[in-house]
Parts: sequence; structure tokens; C-alpha cells
Amino acid sequence: SFSADEVIRKRLLIDGDGAGDDRRINLLVKSFIKWCNSGSQEEGYSQYQRMLSTLSQCEFSMGKTLLVYDMNLREMENYEKIYKDIENSIAAAHEKISECKKQILQAKRIRKNRQEYDALAKVIQHHPDRHETLKQLEALGKELQNLSHIKENVEDKLELRRKQFHVLLSTIHELQQTLENDEKLSEAEESQETQMEAEAKQ
Repeated sequence: SFSADEVIRKRLLIDGDGAGDDRRINLLVKSFIKWCNSGSQEEGYSQYQRMLSTLSQCEFSMGKTLLVYDMNLREMENYEKIYKDIENSIAAAHEKISECKKQILQAKRIRKNRQEYDALAKVIQHHPDRHETLKQLEALGKELQNLSHIKENVEDKLELRRKQFHVLLSTIHELQQTLENDEKLSEAEESQETQMEAEAKQ
């Protein structure tokens, strides 16, 4: 039978892009609670290493999302450049067609001019369809917007977990300080009682 940690680890390995962030953060919180309740130094060190590993996974996932976001931005710029080149090519082709029509009307070699026109039309047909390019640009825009939302959500969740972690550490530090003060007070009282007993015997 698998333990809960092994099941969570296997799910994280199988998980796809982005959807495992919540699980990683939950695993981090669970590891932190185990670390706080660890009974031995060895167990505490093991839980500490798990927390570091989970944090690294979260940072890697966030970095991956940022890389995909940057890659899509570059791809968007590339499509915009292609779109401009297509527009320029279409404009140039229209000018050429207009010129060819004038040459056809003026020239005596109508057949030769028609062949040039057909060849130029074939060149235009090889260019990507402008409507399809616009659809691709629109799809990329939506994907970029979705990735931006995912990035913001991940950053908000990580910031919340950092604040909660800081509060827990502060509470532990205050509790430790209180225990140390109580221990010092007990030692002082015992020392005073020992001194009073010695004086009574004299």
C-alpha cells in the first residue's frame, strides 16, 4: 500500500502544465506541519528537504509558465511581421497586376502578357490566407491572456503562502522565547530555594 506522500508524488509526476500548482502548495503546507511536529532531528531534516524540493518544483513550474508566455509573445511578434509582409506582398502584387493589365491593353503580344499574369497569380496563391492568419493571431492573443491570468494566480497564491509561512515562523519563535524565559525563571527559583535551605541549616 502506498503512503499519502507517495500518492501525491505520483500525481504530481503525472500532472500536466499548470494544474499541479495547488497540489504542490498543499504538499508544502503538509510537509511544513510535519516538520513542526517532527519528533527527532533526523525527521525534521527530512521534512525540511521535502519542503525545499516542493518549493523548487513550484519555482520551476512558474519559470516554465513564464518561458511559455515569453515564447508566445515572440511568436505573436513573428506572426505580426508575417502579416505585414503579406500585406506588402499583396499590395505589390496588385500594383504589378494593374501594370500587367495596362501592358495587355497596350501591347500587341497579348498572349505573352496573359502568361505573365497567370504566373503572378500563382505566386499570390502560395501566400498564406489573410483570414486564416488573422484567426491564428486572435487565438494566440487569447492564449497569451489565459497565460497571464495563470501567472497572476500563481503569484498571488505563492505570496499568500509566504505570508502564512512567515506568521507561523514568528509564532514558533515567540513560543520558543517564552519557553526559554520560563526555564530561566525556574532555574532562578530553584537556585534561590537552594540558597535559603543552606542558610537555614547554618
